[in-house]
Amino acid sequence: MTQPLPRKIIHVDMDAFYASVEQRDDPLLRGRPVVVAWRGARSVVCAASYEARRYGVRSAMPALRAERLCPDAVFVPPDFTRYRAVSRQVRAIFRRHTDRVEPLSLDEAYLDVTDNRLGLPSATEVAELIRRTIREELSLTASAGIAPNKFLAKIASDWRKPDGQFVIRPRDVEAFLAPLPVGRIPGVGKVMEGRLLRLGVRTVGELRALSAATLERAFGRYGIRLHELARGIDDRPVEPDRPVQSISTEDTFERDLPLTELLPHVRRLAEKTWAAARRTPRVGRTVVLKLKTADFQVLTRSLTPPSPPRQADEFVALAVSLLERVDRSAAERYRLAGVGLGNFSEADDPRLQPDLFASDPPMPRD
Repeated sequence: MTQPLPRKIIHVDMDAFYASVEQRDDPLLRGRPVVVAWRGARSVVCAASYEARRYGVRSAMPALRAERLCPDAVFVPPDFTRYRAVSRQVRAIFRRHTDRVEPLSLDEAYLDVTDNRLGLPSATEVAELIRRTIREELSLTASAGIAPNKFLAKIASDWRKPDGQFVIRPRDVEAFLAPLPVGRIPGVGKVMEGRLLRLGVRTVGELRALSAATLERAFGRYGIRLHELARGIDDRPVEPDRPVQSISTEDTFERDLPLTELLPHVRRLAEKTWAAARRTPRVGRTVVLKLKTADFQVLTRSLTPPSPPRQADEFVALAVSLLERVDRSAAERYRLAGVGLGNFSEADDPRLQPDLFASDPPMPRD
């Protein structure tokens, strides 16, 4: 039997997308350290231009810290309507080459160009043409990673940022991965890095030396995934029509609030989440409440009722009920709240039909 040809996957990542759009549209911002964020004690950075990044400013950083790091920064409030419009233009360029486009966010996407519409002989040429078209038509830059799978392509796109591209060929996969720190693997954060360090693992090459059985004993199913990724194995296809899995809305308060003052905020966030959920034909079953304490601890509570919420009032009531399950000290203060709807499935899924003979509803799950 012949082996199937390797896929040709491109991961395209727009460079400092929100900040670059602002600099493109306002010539006075070009060459200056731009921070896309609302000013204020509770705001966080949405994006930073490369000029601002030289000072250590990064996305998700508190805006006050960004201002301390870069006193000359120009703060621009985010305009997501404009960013979404530009993102649609970028995706239209992608679709000139393939229908197999899987957006990850407004500024990045996977493309499967194993077969491409223009018949270009290599994924490298496709990526070069896409980046050139974005530069010429939209006056923006993008970076790209080209590899035989999504895991490797995403790593590669970060290799020559900004405005560059990098190729990982099948024959080079193991040699490329071996010296990388394990933190480059998706899902390996600081806590997992510490656990791997206790096993003597700092690099992907050292991780590769451990058997699948050892990793499974240590980390369960994720251990098997680590065993595969250490070898550059990732069979996930590019999914152009990936269905909605969850929708959420969150807000950072102007001041830290006690639990007793969160009710109107949770109601408001639930209404916004429900309005967004109504735009998809899929049906969500699980209601989620997220809170972040003043010292940045994240709490979540969730509830999957016997039948999914069908009206806004019902959804809001379920979200509000989750507040009663936050059993923290009355002195605790919260800086952020969020309400989500998850566990989506198709409207005709038989699991959505209530059991007429059910007795008590299942216990809610945290």
